[in-house]
Amino acid sequence: MISTGKIKSVDFYRKIPRDLTEASLSGAGLSIVAALAMMFLFGMELNSYLAFSTSTSVIVDKSSDGDFLRIEFNISFPALSCEFASVDISDVLGTNRLNITKTIRKFSIGPDLKPTGSEFHSGPTLHDIKHGDGDEYAGDGSVSLTARTFEKFTHQHPILVVNFYAPWCYWSNRLKPSWEKAAKIIRERCFILKVILFSSRFYDFSSGTKIDGRILLAKVDCTEEGDLCKRNHIQGYPSIRIFRKGSDVRDDHGHHDHESYYGDRDTDSLVKTMENLVAPIPVEAQKLALEGKSDNGTDNAKRPAPLTGGCRIEGYVRVKKVPGNLVISAHSGAHSFDASQMNMSHVISHFSFGRMITPKVMSDVKRLVPYLGGSHDRLNGRSFINHRDLGANVTIEHYLQIVKSEVITGRNHKLIEEYEYTAHSSLVQGLQVPVAKFHFELSPMQVLITENQKSFSHFITNVCAIIGGVFTVAGIVDSILHNTIRMMRKIELGKNF
Repeated sequence: MISTGKIKSVDFYRKIPRDLTEASLSGAGLSIVAALAMMFLFGMELNSYLAFSTSTSVIVDKSSDGDFLRIEFNISFPALSCEFASVDISDVLGTNRLNITKTIRKFSIGPDLKPTGSEFHSGPTLHDIKHGDGDEYAGDGSVSLTARTFEKFTHQHPILVVNFYAPWCYWSNRLKPSWEKAAKIIRERCFILKVILFSSRFYDFSSGTKIDGRILLAKVDCTEEGDLCKRNHIQGYPSIRIFRKGSDVRDDHGHHDHESYYGDRDTDSLVKTMENLVAPIPVEAQKLALEGKSDNGTDNAKRPAPLTGGCRIEGYVRVKKVPGNLVISAHSGAHSFDASQMNMSHVISHFSFGRMITPKVMSDVKRLVPYLGGSHDRLNGRSFINHRDLGANVTIEHYLQIVKSEVITGRNHKLIEEYEYTAHSSLVQGLQVPVAKFHFELSPMQVLITENQKSFSHFITNVCAIIGGVFTVAGIVDSILHNTIRMMRKIELGKNF
């Protein structure tokens, strides 16, 4: 057995009997100062232990989200109709996707940029539009309308079908023979049946369809009647609009809600469409037009026309992580556009790369990295307006350089993957139809931000060092003060004797 005395011999902290110690006023003051210093330094060390610390490095992009990048946007175009608004994607690898619709939504908007109704549906593309087989018809079967006569005819006929065209337009000229011939057939059929069956129900024995003065085919030259075409939001030529008397008149300023026709443009298809339009309408021309659908699929080619000339486009697209372009423009495979009249001014409500980050997650990120997140939505709320100072044919281009930032917490948990970008915009005048172009280029490097987690053992070590260091230093200072005072007293006593 080891004796108690031998155990006591290894005591590092040998005790001095209290009767042999002496308390001093300077020692008491120094002890108070030392205690306060310990408390202050302990608080500073605790705050440093609880604070977040990060390290930043730049590495080659090792993204876990694959080879594609998500672009989310919400952009309003006050002067671009939803009827022709198209979102296109292209890149340096040869990708070329036109008129993306699956992940895109469109809303007609007014001058205040607020939606004027429900979502605008472009409808499925049925097939390539068929035109007449070169059949020439030099006559004028349709009625030419002007701004002065337009309202008169819309209130006079239960159904008015108008071809808004431009003489210089290739597609308008291809439609013209079929349109005029179809209009002539409808007018002649009406005249003959009215003469023969004036007192009957006006049946067309050849087709079984009732034909009379319930429908009129007309045309408007948009180069001559520019204001009239603007009031009806015509941006592509030719645009065939179907106006219905009575039931389609809205309360605000008597404007007409109407449909656009996107079907085939040969004579037979046009005549068949007109027959289907009047089929559900009573012979009494004064009755209001009734809504109806044909049984041969023709109605698939008729869709509501835009109520306003503006469009809000929102949604997302996925692009390859290579330099490319997101282009928003007026696009159609069977319409022409007057480039001098196109205005691609727009207001960006939101434009970002990658998935949306929730406010809660962003709050946690800001707490860890305060400067992060300031450039992931750099274009938000900005307006790019062409006031016609540069003239016509103005394309608005945005050059975006993207850098990915990844935040890793101390437990190797990935907090977020965020894409920040710089943006430089310009207005460029050219010869082509104006567009809004977003040119994006992703950096091959990424910023890696890692949280430096401090160990608890390191914290305890520092606390012990603070306490021991302050205690030791205070003891040394106290010893020096005590010995100095004793020496001064001895000197004083020697002088006195």
